[in-house]
Amino acid sequence: MPNVSTRCGVSGGIREGRTLLSRPGTDSEQAAELLSAGQEERVRAVMALGGVPFEELHDGVQQVRLRLLERVAKGVEPPRNVSAWAAAVASNLAMDWHRARHRSGRLEERLGSLRAATGDTDGGEEARVRALTVARGMESLPGAQRQVVVLRFYADLSVRQIAQELGIPEGTVKSRLHTAVRSLRTALHDVEGA
Repeated sequence: MPNVSTRCGVSGGIREGRTLLSRPGTDSEQAAELLSAGQEERVRAVMALGGVPFEELHDGVQQVRLRLLERVAKGVEPPRNVSAWAAAVASNLAMDWHRARHRSGRLEERLGSLRAATGDTDGGEEARVRALTVARGMESLPGAQRQVVVLRFYADLSVRQIAQELGIPEGTVKSRLHTAVRSLRTALHDVEGA
């Protein structure tokens, strides 16, 4: 196995000065060390918000680890911001999942199963109605708009980071965000007015 050194200043992720792939151990053990627990949770959340069913989230995390491990093994410089890179990869995986399965299943059912799995049963009726309205609104968004909304408002990436990670102009990110937020706002106003 090659000896590949990496440098990245992201806390909790790949640490500066740490050598990867030079220690004995299995590939899966080394891949597990590439993402911190917080980054792994973020990947799961981005994929869940992107519409991937709860039971497939673990596979998505493994895909992100694999892509990072392949990148390091090829000698490619690791991403500057592993968290942003992992969130963008997770978002792309969610888009791929939709393309492959033609959006089978409803988003609110997936979110309900995620809530049940995490034990989140707190909140009033109004909060649940708002959450379902947002879920329906997210489900109705085109994939590209949903992707930038998740990366901007959940993964907390800047417009510049989203543009860099997705390989699109910043203006395109802003346009997609504007259109998506306007659609979600309209959906929320319709529910509040009813």
